[in-house]
Amino acid sequence: MNLSLVFDKIEGIREYANFSKIYESIRILKMICILAITLMVINWYGEGCFKIQTGGITLLTDPFDSSVGLTPPRFKSDIVIKTTSDYPIPYNHQGVQTEVLGPGEYEIKGVEIFGWPIFEKQSADAKGKILKTIYLVKVEDLNLGLLGAISEMPTTEILEELGHIDLLLMPAGGAPYISQELAAKLIKQINPKIVVASYFKIPDLKSKVSDIKDFLEETGYKAEPQEKLTVKKKELPAATQLFVPKI
Repeated sequence: MNLSLVFDKIEGIREYANFSKIYESIRILKMICILAITLMVINWYGEGCFKIQTGGITLLTDPFDSSVGLTPPRFKSDIVIKTTSDYPIPYNHQGVQTEVLGPGEYEIKGVEIFGWPIFEKQSADAKGKILKTIYLVKVEDLNLGLLGAISEMPTTEILEELGHIDLLLMPAGGAPYISQELAAKLIKQINPKIVVASYFKIPDLKSKVSDIKDFLEETGYKAEPQEKLTVKKKELPAATQLFVPKI
């Protein structure tokens, strides 16, 4: 259940009755509950694919098929966010109410999502362009930055639009994605509370990316792989920390 939506509906009683004391109690209770109960759980499936659960909502980012060498995710999600697409965006995507693909502003089940485009050329033997989108996801009381499969630094304008980020999901395996050197600079610029690594080498993955050790050496962070990340707003670290997921 999305707590923010529930409390917003409760607040509606103010329009019909003069329950000022009750309303004030509800307002305080709302603040306490959001701080204490806002719990986010993140699981990784490889590449840029994450299952993000919070407030009764399940998000799926960048799902893949078995051609990458890994087992595709199999679970029901409320919102699917894709950071990479052919350009122009396929026509059959239009009208898919629970799928986010491409730049723009979205609101699905109380989750606010903002996307900014990055165009990258395909290989010489391919036609057209690839559209990559960087997203800001506002869910409950947390701000997520989804960098997807970027291979270059975002523009200053996009970084300003992103603003304050609690969790930053970004590539850590180097080429063909953003280099570890540039990734380290980007982390310092964005200054998130937690960096969540993605797109790095794991068993069975066909993509030729680097081991997470290279990312750790370049950034200076220390972290042991863990199966899931559990986050509470009130327990976010004061200084940036790195989370290395494992399947």
